Amino acid sequence: MVELALGSALAALAVVVWMLFRARRLTGSVERLPGDIAQGLEAKHRAMLTDLHEGLTRQGDRLGGHLADSSDRLRGSVAEELKQTRDSVRQLQLSLAASLSETTDKLNARIDQRLEQIAGKVNERLDEGFKKTNETFVNVMARLATIDEAQKKIETLTGSVVSLQELLGDKRSRGAFGEVQLEALVRNVLPPAAFEMQYTLSSGARVDCVLKLPEPTGLVCVDSKFPLENYHRMLAPEGNDVERAAAQRQFRADVKKHVEDIARKYIIANETSDGAVMFVPAEAVFAEIHAHHAEVVDYANSRRVWIVSPTTLMAVLNTARAVLKDVETRKQIHVIKEALARLAVEFGRFDERLKDLARHIRLASEDVEKIQVTGGKITQQFQRIEGAELEPPEEGSKLKVVELREENKGAK
Repeated sequence: MVELALGSALAALAVVVWMLFRARRLTGSVERLPGDIAQGLEAKHRAMLTDLHEGLTRQGDRLGGHLADSSDRLRGSVAEELKQTRDSVRQLQLSLAASLSETTDKLNARIDQRLEQIAGKVNERLDEGFKKTNETFVNVMARLATIDEAQKKIETLTGSVVSLQELLGDKRSRGAFGEVQLEALVRNVLPPAAFEMQYTLSSGARVDCVLKLPEPTGLVCVDSKFPLENYHRMLAPEGNDVERAAAQRQFRADVKKHVEDIARKYIIANETSDGAVMFVPAEAVFAEIHAHHAEVVDYANSRRVWIVSPTTLMAVLNTARAVLKDVETRKQIHVIKEALARLAVEFGRFDERLKDLARHIRLASEDVEKIQVTGGKITQQFQRIEGAELEPPEEGSKLKVVELREENKGAK
């Protein structure tokens, strides 16, 4: 409605402008007319202007009224729209506040949930850490207990070493210790029938151990000797060079005496082997003999007495066991030959049966090929029947049917 009123006012204004323009032109024309005509026209012109003024006044009043009405209506419409806008803005603010509150609640809920998860993981990691720490602590305590126990064992072992030193201080005790060690080594390697402890020879001499090896070796005597007194004097830190030299000479003499006794008592012709073994239970004494007393080792070899330690005796015993095993294998060679003969017979049967199987497979392969040929012919016949390509019977058709039946029988 406001736009319509403005349009009417603009139209009226245009009409007034046009009328003024026409009046101006008429005024110019009147000036050019004669005086009487000019007066008459002027009177008419004044009357026209008066009418135009009154019309414009009325039109202005109407336009003023229309403009006032339009302004009131526009003011009311704008006020209503402003009110609606305020209501909408208020509702929008309320909606945004509600949405923001809901989003904040959801965000807080998610944050709380995430914090709970993080707290749970942290607690879990802490529990695992505490558990591992407890396990480590328990392991440490167990190790400490083991260390304490080992320390106690070391203390006990120290006392045992002292006792062992005291034990080895006596010759008879050293001899018994060497015999026990010798028996333990022999029993761990050889079967019971291959050795004998405290064996008495025909001469009446008793040896610590004999190894019963096959001929031509025969009986090998092993005697345990422990030359320790002069060895300790030779290495004693409190002694001087003269005492050490004297102890070294005496140690060499003791070893030679042991070698001589073993060669004289335990090597008997036609009863024992032509050599014997001198077992030294201490690795340190054995190393001293071979490292610094080569003349003693040469003398023992010349008397066919082999000086061994616990380590080298194991090599000798393993060699003896290999010899015994080889002899037993030779004794059982006929059993092996019989088993091989039976195996050869069974292998011959296997070869024959394998050939029969290969022949059956070949025949089956030929039968399969024949069946494939017959199937191909049957397929061709079916294709001809389906294509309506039946040929008139020939003279040799009966013969072909008979061959086909024979092939089918062979395939079956």
